[in-house]
Amino acid sequence: MEERESRHARLRALDAAHVWHPFTQMQGWAEEDPLIVESGEGRHLIDDRGNRYLDGISALWCNVHGHRVPEIDQAIVDQLGRVAHTTLLGQASVASIELAARLAQIAPGDLQRVFFSDSGSTAVEVALKMAFQYWRHLGRPEKRLFVSLGEAYHGDTIGSVSLGAIDTFHKAFGPLLFERLEIPTPYTYRVPAGFTAASWIEHCLATAEELLAKRGHEIAALAIEPLMQGAAGMIAQPKGFLARIAAACRKHDVLLICDEVATGFGRTGTMFAVEQEGVVPDLLCMAKGITGGYLPLAATLASERIYEAFLGTFAEAKTFFHGHTYTGNPLACAAAIASLDLFEKNRLLERLQPKIAYLAERLAGIAEHPHVGEIRQKGTMIGIELVQDRATKAAFPAERRMGHRVILQARRHGVILRPLGDVIVLMPPLAITDEELALLCDVTLRSIEEATAT
Repeated sequence: MEERESRHARLRALDAAHVWHPFTQMQGWAEEDPLIVESGEGRHLIDDRGNRYLDGISALWCNVHGHRVPEIDQAIVDQLGRVAHTTLLGQASVASIELAARLAQIAPGDLQRVFFSDSGSTAVEVALKMAFQYWRHLGRPEKRLFVSLGEAYHGDTIGSVSLGAIDTFHKAFGPLLFERLEIPTPYTYRVPAGFTAASWIEHCLATAEELLAKRGHEIAALAIEPLMQGAAGMIAQPKGFLARIAAACRKHDVLLICDEVATGFGRTGTMFAVEQEGVVPDLLCMAKGITGGYLPLAATLASERIYEAFLGTFAEAKTFFHGHTYTGNPLACAAAIASLDLFEKNRLLERLQPKIAYLAERLAGIAEHPHVGEIRQKGTMIGIELVQDRATKAAFPAERRMGHRVILQARRHGVILRPLGDVIVLMPPLAITDEELALLCDVTLRSIEEATAT
């Protein structure tokens, strides 16, 4: 025990001295005893002290089948025996070719062209640049503006931040960003004065349709997270919202970019969220779960309409001048292929449906807690919004950091959660068992009770 504690103290000191953590106020971080993960097994993570934790957030929404999955481990080992990395600039590779074909096979509609990158942010960045350049190739350079929803989050590169609308994350970078148009988001737990939930949804859609009708001639694309806005606090879109947005885009000749970085690979109950509304976007962005949560990889899938606009002679300079050193990395592609094999072998999407129903049943009990204002669920994507007063929907004072308190309590009970402000996020691996789901829900409720009682 002493040896472990000594090692933990050394690691903690080194972390504090050298590691700058993302989305973390480092002054506060240094005041707490951090969870230092050393290994994983199944749906659990194990820290440097030997404590086990159920991974309730899928290693930040990307783990699908669990940790140390033999089939994915072996696929990476096998690929290491061939080559770890080669470039796609002026070359091709076996793994990237095979993965691109698999992604085209499972993608909706005619999304047959796959451009690889390495994160959700870059997948969106690629889509933005493709959309912008597409219209220039068609002789319509005036179509240069982009539309996104209120509270949008599409990543952290400058282009993807330009689409963002969460002041906490994006406001500081305002002078660096390009112009963006906004349509309101259908967040119905709190609506502006004079609106009901139903009338607010209609207002959001009418505003979008009016904007596209009025300014479609200068709008290149509209970007949206389909069905669920993740980083916004798990804001669920009502049935038909995405389909109506897509129809308006088609009507006014505006490209549709669907950001499925968080929602893709089964998170909402189907392989891609757009399937539930029969929508085929012009550009589809994916990352996170693409490798089963093993290695950084992303892809932007384009329709033939987009792809063909970039074809021409060298003199015409229609090439898409964008790329990354690790584009289509063979190790990541091998992991992704193995993950897709497991989707089929384990009938993962089919077996997920009872789990989604079970989750809904268990969440109904949590919804009765006096400090739970609303629970929003799409598949295995869940947001539990905490409030100080259910009757008035009054939020907890920000300085109480109630969401953070809840996740610290959960950690003490062997479960890893993560807050978005005072929204507690549950997004377990798709391969989680019913027993593990029960533990996840039990600990979540217990942690809310303990944190709000102090």
